[in-house]
Amino acid sequence: MISKNLMFLRRKANLSQEALAEKIKVSRQTLAKWENGESIPDVLHCDQIAELFEISLDDLLHTDLQAVPEPMKGKYVFGTVTVGEKGQIVIPVKARRIFGIRPGDSLMVLGDEQRGLALVDAKFFLEVANQMQEGKTE
Repeated sequence: MISKNLMFLRRKANLSQEALAEKIKVSRQTLAKWENGESIPDVLHCDQIAELFEISLDDLLHTDLQAVPEPMKGKYVFGTVTVGEKGQIVIPVKARRIFGIRPGDSLMVLGDEQRGLALVDAKFFLEVANQMQEGKTE
């Protein structure tokens, strides 16, 4: 599975074997052997590859990535979080990176009893609320 996934991810990212090999600091020949199934990368290289392509190590090793449908652009599923004793959650690092969430940022928590909770940037929410109050929405 890893050889097939590695080739798929490399091609999807439009990288040559040489370019990917350089990024993960192995020879092109080593990468070619991994893609051909002649050998497999060690756990450290697997972790590095998963991080580079922003997928889980589990998906790299066990999921047929070619069979997974492409998500709609700009739509994400970041996985699950556990609610702490006092109601706190930890937003996954990938979500924080994509949406530029930094320590100290304010998020608005919205709720719909039928659909659940949503987190929205507080500044955006307040801007929209002000526009609605002033009658400036389209």
